[in-house]
Amino acid sequence: MFERVFKLKEKHTNVKTELIAGLTTFLAMAYILGVNPLVLKDAGMDVSSVFLATAISAGFASILMGLLANYPVSLAAGMGVNALFAYTICGQMGMSWQAALAAVFVSGVIFVVISVTGIRKAIINAIPKQLKLAIGAGIGFFIAFVGLKNAGIIAGSEATFVTLGNFSTPSVLLAIFGILLTIAFVVKKVPAAVFVGMVITAIVGIICGACGIEGMPALPSSILETNLKLDGFGAFASGFGELFADPFQAFIALFSFLFVDFFDTAGTLVAVGNRVGLINEDGELEHAEQALLADAVGTVAGAVLGTSTVTSFVESTSGVEVGGRTGLTSCTTGVLFFISILFAPIILSAVTNAVTAPALVVVGIMMAQQLKGIDWDDMVFATAGFVTVIAMILTYSISNGIAFGFIAYAVAMLANGKAKEVHPTVWGLICIFVLYFALPYLM
Repeated sequence: MFERVFKLKEKHTNVKTELIAGLTTFLAMAYILGVNPLVLKDAGMDVSSVFLATAISAGFASILMGLLANYPVSLAAGMGVNALFAYTICGQMGMSWQAALAAVFVSGVIFVVISVTGIRKAIINAIPKQLKLAIGAGIGFFIAFVGLKNAGIIAGSEATFVTLGNFSTPSVLLAIFGILLTIAFVVKKVPAAVFVGMVITAIVGIICGACGIEGMPALPSSILETNLKLDGFGAFASGFGELFADPFQAFIALFSFLFVDFFDTAGTLVAVGNRVGLINEDGELEHAEQALLADAVGTVAGAVLGTSTVTSFVESTSGVEVGGRTGLTSCTTGVLFFISILFAPIILSAVTNAVTAPALVVVGIMMAQQLKGIDWDDMVFATAGFVTVIAMILTYSISNGIAFGFIAYAVAMLANGKAKEVHPTVWGLICIFVLYFALPYLM
């Protein structure tokens, strides 16, 4: 059956190798089970509900990817886009989490449509590659900042806006220990470094808590008391009215979700495709439409269950590195996500902001590496890239960073006499962004 479905011999692999690769990918991705609930908690969502939605959507989407596209790519609620959900759409724009879920649902439906048509290629070609890289890197800086803030390493200050937190606080010291340890693991190329760093940080915190130190992670009173409820299931349906009450806000929310997911997915599929020989002679991904469709359906399912955008994880490359070549790898990862639900009490009790900070900071570092692809000698892209990154951090908004980056790019291209080289689609988006910022002052 495995041979017939996944074509193992054709891909020069076997069941044992694929199962090991699936386990490796799961361990590299498992941190999202602890991080995503705490991020979406800041949007007002129930932690246990988000955990369950995260595990189920990741399991479903990963298996769908394996069966539909036969890719060794696993999926889960994405880092960066969950920060967009919590801190920009719900935080800065003031939408309820139900309205934000409605935006995720609609963006997923749109993604389904463009995944089965030629619109995908048109959108990819319209956005300058270096602007895409800047957005990815900016999101990396943003989620690292969120991790440092939530852990108390960075605190607010009336004099300087931000300053160092109180380093005498035990939870802050635990977060710093975790960050340094995880960085060391990543540098040493330890398998599933981010996950291992989180686990060790949690264990150290639990031991410290048992010794009487306050503010530490703890084990649950009983590992059998789950009390898990999908409170967010179907909640997106009640958010449509609020979402579309302001057309411009709705557009910004939808565009931001769609943009981040679309290019994040494309980048991951290309990265994995290059490693496992899925790029054909024309430089195109084989079965790309099926892979994008699986990703899009995963997002729709995630919104229905009650979590932020589900996307392809670049951590899938960890499974590829140990031999994963087919969809059996991602199916294995998906099954393990379902099994992880049994460990919900431990994860929900032991994973605190101090434990998740290492994951946020280190994943942020990895995302920031995209800056190397920007031509900093070209002031057009240097300006657009810098504005994108700095605006995301200082306005505490991913969508604002995207908008300002587009506008800066347009101004720089005009000044450089290259306005004709800007794609009409980009000009249309820029006009909408300018109108969005100007409208509150015109009304």
